[in-house]
Amino acid sequence: MAAEQDIEVEDELAKAQRTLRDLKSIISAQSKKNFMLERDVRFLDSRIALLIQNRMALDEQHEVASHLEEHDDNTEDHYPDDRKMQQYGNLFFLLQSEPRHIATLCRLVSLAEIDTLLQTVMFTLYGNQYESREEHLLLTMFQNVLAAQFETTAEFTSLLRANTPVSRMMTTYTRRGPGQSYLKSVLSDKINSLIEQKNMNLQINPLKVQEELLEQIEREQGELPPGVGKATSMEEAAADPQVRAIIEPRLRRLMAIANSFLSTIIESLDQVPYGIRWICKQIRSLTKRKYPDASEYAICSLIGGFFFLRFVNPAIVTPQAYMLVESIPSNHPRTTLTLIAKMLQNLANKPTYAKEAYMIPTNPFVENNKQRINRFLNDLCEVGDFYESLEMDQYMALSKKDIMISITPNEIYNTQSLLQQHIDILAPKPTDHLRVLVTEVGPAPPQVPRKENKPIELPLFSRWEIPIQDLTTTLMSENNITQNDILYMEAKAIFVQIIRSLPHLARKKPMNLLRIAETAGTANDAQLVRKGIKVKEMLMELEEAGIADRRDGYRLLVEEIAQELVHLGDLKVKVMEEIQSLESVYKTIQDHNNYLKSQLESYKAYLQNVRIQSGGGGDKTNKKQVGIGVQVTEGRVRQKAVKTHIQGPVKYSHQQLERDGILVDTQVPESRQNNIYLTIFSPVPGTFIIAILYKGRDKPILEIDLKLDDLLEKQQDNVQLLDLEYIKLSVPRTLQLLQKTFMAKNK
Repeated sequence: MAAEQDIEVEDELAKAQRTLRDLKSIISAQSKKNFMLERDVRFLDSRIALLIQNRMALDEQHEVASHLEEHDDNTEDHYPDDRKMQQYGNLFFLLQSEPRHIATLCRLVSLAEIDTLLQTVMFTLYGNQYESREEHLLLTMFQNVLAAQFETTAEFTSLLRANTPVSRMMTTYTRRGPGQSYLKSVLSDKINSLIEQKNMNLQINPLKVQEELLEQIEREQGELPPGVGKATSMEEAAADPQVRAIIEPRLRRLMAIANSFLSTIIESLDQVPYGIRWICKQIRSLTKRKYPDASEYAICSLIGGFFFLRFVNPAIVTPQAYMLVESIPSNHPRTTLTLIAKMLQNLANKPTYAKEAYMIPTNPFVENNKQRINRFLNDLCEVGDFYESLEMDQYMALSKKDIMISITPNEIYNTQSLLQQHIDILAPKPTDHLRVLVTEVGPAPPQVPRKENKPIELPLFSRWEIPIQDLTTTLMSENNITQNDILYMEAKAIFVQIIRSLPHLARKKPMNLLRIAETAGTANDAQLVRKGIKVKEMLMELEEAGIADRRDGYRLLVEEIAQELVHLGDLKVKVMEEIQSLESVYKTIQDHNNYLKSQLESYKAYLQNVRIQSGGGGDKTNKKQVGIGVQVTEGRVRQKAVKTHIQGPVKYSHQQLERDGILVDTQVPESRQNNIYLTIFSPVPGTFIIAILYKGRDKPILEIDLKLDDLLEKQQDNVQLLDLEYIKLSVPRTLQLLQKTFMAKNK
């Protein structure tokens, strides 16, 4: 399309389009880095628990340490030799342009292998998340995977529900740039305004409500009155008149908030990324084909299972993980968000209250919104297909010489190894292109150490390339396009490019195409001269073919050029808006990247302390602390220069901790908050003394001895808050603070 051809044009639109392309490329690359960091954090989450319990052997500690290594700067022996590069380029072009192979492979690998493969597929092979060809090929792969899932699942009720490679794929897809952008623009304000209301308690579980009630009575009266005690069952607590009186207004408020969230999501239909809507469309289409008797409600429950369960609800329940909020929500807002997510899930899926009978009173929300949600889920599916544009993109890709992916050696070798394991299913015939390429490339080398695993720029090209003249012939025969049609479209595109470079030429109406061509042909710019001469010749060819007529001033061509220029004006506005939106997305992704890095830094510091204190051993009873500077070499402690470790104390005000999202809940009256401050000092590695003090008093109100492994254990157990009696601190933010203030200095 002429509007998109900005390579040889230097107007404001062209500059904006280049800025947008660069931004999209940066976001795609950063998304991959975040995915890799998330995998490392997930791995370390599971392994650090063993370190906390001191149940990890030295070789396992080395494995953990390897996940914390950085790449070195040495670039020697980084790339495979030219022959291998060519073979890998052929292999990965085939995998990228024929998604059925990857689709089959994703179904064959184990759950343990899927994350590594998904990294290669989602963020490398189809890593340019905003490029239509790669996005459409990835969606084609999804269609293959989903079709096979529907074929092999016996029970309708278990479709897309279990934690399988397919469900992991779908979740990973939603974490790409466009999905994150949607969640931030649609949910961020809504969630932030909710978590600001820290004291709004909407707990509706009767047992927990009764517990709160009894605690309040005990606080006010010093003890519980005779005969007043905790209920033994949910039913007994729900029958308590006082509990009912508390829950009823909360229910009304909760349903109003859930309705508000639902309305925001339904009104955002046009903002939902195309790929997510297209997957919803495939789920509906496959369900209707495989289960022709399935009710509308059953079909919508499957679509809702993907859209809400895999995409929207995780962001509502843990908004901090999606960088939708600055800090972890405090207790009451967190409970409210969890209840809203449950209500939305019950609405989108068939509700089951077997384990949570206290959710039954929210049924009116489900009943009142059934039709509304079904209409929305069906509307999600109303998007066009991309097969024709993909066909064109594929033809163009065959003739291009600049398709490049950034891929690490370990991604190449891992994919190669999986292909070799499953080649008899993927490509059973000796003449299959995939089998030919996999055989040629030979056995997969072993995985390289992490610091040698630096990205390679791998050029992709087809081994079975189609000559460019055959491309034109194929395009013409398959799309009923004549040579004259191509000539007409090219002429229109060149005129638009000339006018974009010399905008004054379009001011005089009607446009005089011959004068425009002649002005360009006599300009001082060599490119414009070439275009002017070429388009003038094209006008003559179009006249000879009877496609355009000089006598009416080439009326039809002039009208189409004018329409194209109007479209360009609209396009510039859209491009500027998209740049603004994506800059916000990029900031979010960067923030998440910094958060993940700080997690890894905490683990790195902890591993360092474990090694310092135990020499790689595992005896938790050995509490002897040693100074920084102790090294572990082959399981033995080697003493370097011993330094005194004591650091701090560092002082933090109540306001400062609240502003930085570290303090998430407080019992300190507002009038006294200016006089409260916190001090932290570290007497030995991994140990922190935290004191709460009141101005003018020497003795602390509260003092605790906090071990780094206790804090990591809380994080491992998904405990978000550190309770200091008068205040509650965010566990992840406290870890970041300690790492930044104390541990970074130990390196």
